[in-house]
Amino acid sequence: MFGKTLSQYLAFQKLFLALIVGVGLLRLGLSLAGVPDSAVRWLPMNVVLWAGTFYYGVAVHRIGFGSYKQLLPLLFLQLVPFHGIAVIGILLAIAGLPNIFAAPEFSFGGQSQWLHLAAHLTIGMVVPTLLTWGIASLVMKVTKSVARKPALA
Repeated sequence: MFGKTLSQYLAFQKLFLALIVGVGLLRLGLSLAGVPDSAVRWLPMNVVLWAGTFYYGVAVHRIGFGSYKQLLPLLFLQLVPFHGIAVIGILLAIAGLPNIFAAPEFSFGGQSQWLHLAAHLTIGMVVPTLLTWGIASLVMKVTKSVARKPALA
């Protein structure tokens, strides 16, 4: 993908992938254990996702990993575990194990968990990838204008 192997992308972002999985599983586990959603919501996977987005915007240039086109796979790949954990939570709720991932405030008012699931697997993979790519690209543009040349990879 754009001159890099999948393993290079995964190695570059292993910290953020691990954090997304860790926060997501902790969030799901606490919710399934009966911790109120009002407490579990303080473990947002979105914060890790956005931290990764800003980090990649700076680090891809500074470390010499690539340029704008290398941001796209990085941002897509961090959404895979993000949505994967949400899908697991929704499926568990459909199976009768309610949790924060199927709470009405996170699932179109609780109308249809199947619709919610489909949204995560379609729109949820495309729109956030493009949105975070745009933000990370802006961050990279600013980084390039203020930073010295990148180190050799």
